[in-house]
Amino acid sequence: MPPQYSAGSAPAVRSRESVRPGSAPRLAACIITYNEADRIEACIRSAAFCDEILVVDSHSTDRTREIAGALGARVIERDWPGYRSQKEFAVRGCESDWVLCLDADERVSAELKGEIERLRAGGFAGCSGWSIPRITDYFGRFLRHGNAYPDRLVRLFDRRRGGWVGREIHERTRVEGRIGRLHGHLLHYSYRSLTDHEQRASRYAELMAESMHASGRRGRLAPVVIHAWWRFLRGYVLRLGFLDGWRGFVFALVETHYVRQKYLKLYLLSKGLRS
Repeated sequence: MPPQYSAGSAPAVRSRESVRPGSAPRLAACIITYNEADRIEACIRSAAFCDEILVVDSHSTDRTREIAGALGARVIERDWPGYRSQKEFAVRGCESDWVLCLDADERVSAELKGEIERLRAGGFAGCSGWSIPRITDYFGRFLRHGNAYPDRLVRLFDRRRGGWVGREIHERTRVEGRIGRLHGHLLHYSYRSLTDHEQRASRYAELMAESMHASGRRGRLAPVVIHAWWRFLRGYVLRLGFLDGWRGFVFALVETHYVRQKYLKLYLLSKGLRS
């Protein structure tokens, strides 16, 4: 099993200019984890075509690190600073300049793997990064409409030209240069149950409200209603979420509740009250 490390700052970025001329560039998969023992194996196996796999774990209490290490991943154990900071740490900790950023609840589909391997064989020519459509499993079926799809994310990029930016919650990547579009799906197995979805939405709402308040945003009551129901109208009606049947309806309701909680918590924080 590869050794585990405890680190307070990311290892220095090392250029892979030693790659022989004409050979394919090295590619790293970087994954952040916390108590993902039931999902990390599928994630790592789907990324086994990468030259290296780096897992940054924030002190899991289950077997996440042991499973990842046994599958050949390099594992770094590190305190949790927030989503953006942990993902950026993982990117800078890789030894390859090209990175594929994954969450532990995601898997690279066969089609996406084929696209990435063809790009790598061509030296990742023409673009600094590529956006990937993510498709979310919800109660045993993938959502193909609404706000959930296509959830395009720039996850494959040259780390010399980009990285993770924005808030610690709902973080995003920023890459300088041309961005291409891939068509193979990143499979997202995010929610273990309705309770898991609701609890996660509530936690994200609190984190977002705190982040917005810290940046100077102040809350009003109108957005609590307007933004919440606009999210429902946009996703369920305008983006055809109703075509996903009862799953689309449930997903839209939880999303609506998330937005309502976020702005209500921001309003309370603006009044100096605990959310």
